[in-house]
Amino acid sequence: MCPEDGCFPGLYCSDLLSKPWLLDESTMILSSIWGSTQAILSVNVLSGKVSKITPSNSNHSWSLLALDGDKILAVCSSPIDVPQIKYGSLAKDESKDAIWRWLDISSPTSGCQEKVRSLLSSLQFDILKIPVKSVSENLTKGAGKPFEAIFVSSKSKRDACDPLIVILHGGPHGVSSSSFSKSSGFLASIGYSLLIVNYRRQCSCRGSLGFGEEALQSLPGKVGSQDVNDVLTAVDHAIDLGLADPSKITVVGGSHGGFLTSHLIGQAPDKFAAAAVRNPVCNLALMVGTSDIPDWCFVETFGSKGLSTYTEAPSPELLSFFHEKSPISHLSKVKTPTLFLLGAKDLRVPVTNGLQFARALKEKGVAVKVIVFPEDMHPINRPQSDFESFVNIGVWFKKYCK
Repeated sequence: MCPEDGCFPGLYCSDLLSKPWLLDESTMILSSIWGSTQAILSVNVLSGKVSKITPSNSNHSWSLLALDGDKILAVCSSPIDVPQIKYGSLAKDESKDAIWRWLDISSPTSGCQEKVRSLLSSLQFDILKIPVKSVSENLTKGAGKPFEAIFVSSKSKRDACDPLIVILHGGPHGVSSSSFSKSSGFLASIGYSLLIVNYRRQCSCRGSLGFGEEALQSLPGKVGSQDVNDVLTAVDHAIDLGLADPSKITVVGGSHGGFLTSHLIGQAPDKFAAAAVRNPVCNLALMVGTSDIPDWCFVETFGSKGLSTYTEAPSPELLSFFHEKSPISHLSKVKTPTLFLLGAKDLRVPVTNGLQFARALKEKGVAVKVIVFPEDMHPINRPQSDFESFVNIGVWFKKYCK
């Protein structure tokens, strides 16, 4: 429920191997989120013992590829290290405890252009612990513990900070792990520091995965408040540490990350020099009637009570409450130049959501650019579209954050 620092936070595993067993036939091997990293775990189903078998002194993320007897193939990466294949073998010491030894394997997947490798080698990263502000007396212990953010920066900067991009994951019950991301690597390589925030959430799930059950569960219906405060707390923490210039901060997010980005530029209109959103949730009152997951809108707005409140025909009172919880309710305060990247075939957050918000911003004189990808759905992950998205994000931020 509430893991101590560095201890097992619970299983957050999206898939299993078809044959996940070691030779003892009672120990299962799997990948799971552990804080802001992904680790490989062994789970003895007879004793219940859970062990992290990837190196404990590493902030890299590991994922399981294959298992053969007591031998493992895995992939290891970080925000500044391209994926590398690792070979793990099981041995036992004199106390009969299991010891895993890991070796590098040269493979085609580890190859990349020398220019890319050189750019990445100039970067460094760390996982920051962000103290929670204003902890109330009725907050559970787990929900009041520090949350995390991954900070990526140049090794060479000493006197001046690079402009900062705040990156927000979707879900909301997702997580940004310390694995390699080509889009984040690109943005860091063109002169930005990155603050990748694993915010807590006050909805059907309180926080990012990998931090224990108490941190995950919610106080219902606090959408657009606790998560917004967490991001602002993380940004202020980075500024206080001297890692960011308060005049050179931008923010980007997709889906719920876009929802959060849109809330931030409305609730903290002087905080960000520019913003970019990918298929953002901007108006829950509009989305509930057009999305393929209208029930999500109810849970997002009302927490666990949303399931019993759900109806296919929301009343005017419900629609008004949806609007109140949406970024569009803060429209009058927004002045941040904003780039919209929208998939025309998105059924999850239909393109009308972003278009309405973009038109409303343009109407009030805010700098706006809209790029619609005709063949893309919610993730905007077709290779050409993904490439064009982040090139345009880089150009947009360069224009407004110099």
